[in-house]
Amino acid sequence: MSQHAPDETARLLGSGLLSFPVTHFRDDLSFDEDAYRANVARLGHEGVAGLFAAGGTGEFFSLTPAEVGRVVRAAAAEVPDGVPLIAPAGYGTATAVEMARDAERAGADGILLFPPYLTEAPQEGLIAHVRAVCEATGLGVTVYSRSNAVYQDGTVARLAEACPTLVGFKDGVGDLELMTRIRSRLGDRLVYIGGLPTAETFALPYLEMGVTTYSSAIFNFAPEFALGFYKAVRARDRDEVRRRLDGFVLPYCEIRNRGKGYAVSIVKAGMRAAGRPAGPVRPPLTDLTGAEFAELAALVEKVL
Repeated sequence: MSQHAPDETARLLGSGLLSFPVTHFRDDLSFDEDAYRANVARLGHEGVAGLFAAGGTGEFFSLTPAEVGRVVRAAAAEVPDGVPLIAPAGYGTATAVEMARDAERAGADGILLFPPYLTEAPQEGLIAHVRAVCEATGLGVTVYSRSNAVYQDGTVARLAEACPTLVGFKDGVGDLELMTRIRSRLGDRLVYIGGLPTAETFALPYLEMGVTTYSSAIFNFAPEFALGFYKAVRARDRDEVRRRLDGFVLPYCEIRNRGKGYAVSIVKAGMRAAGRPAGPVRPPLTDLTGAEFAELAALVEKVL
């Protein structure tokens, strides 16, 4: 696959629905590369606007840096031409820089920069963190604002001015006032991505703020439903969005909310329910209980 320039990556990401594939594991929790590659090839031909390898849904936090590189390379070998591949970087700044450089060597088109591991940091520290990653690679970088790395509007504005390859802002906080301030200050300088758990629940109000796309975990196991939902959002078809929320998304979220980390676990359970098993989640996550899986399977059956 040929790599996209940062501005082209941003344009493509903002043009449609984004896929964050799960990372396939065997029962012994080793990476199942063959199954993963087959799934990436399938999702890449389902009409996705961008594919994020080893993201949050892909259990980035449970992978070693070497495994992240292996997952990204496996995805790069399968993603169709024209679909940008985004790789993760995270943990401390030195590690994030190494991951970004390796992602570029692996053939990725961009970087999703996760919050630093564990430690909290002031805004000046976050600026230095992002600048170091942007300066380490020619790939377009999207910052993921959540947890211990919530970027304020002034910070984002300074970074956008200092870092030409900063192309995206993914929101995992849900602070509408902050998003409004960022959008007001930056305009179309960045592509804005909805990144809250089960982003479909926030998609329509976020569209009104210029957040044209979001990361759909549901796309993993019900791509037609996820694309139909996105189409309804972009058409501002509120009746259809409400129908899909009431019929599937909100009951799905009710199961998701029963356990910590279930935002990831439920996606792998959905894969199994759809007949496309991706193995268990890795600790410290836990899989759904048998009763929860049965409830989810009945729900998934309705949208396949």
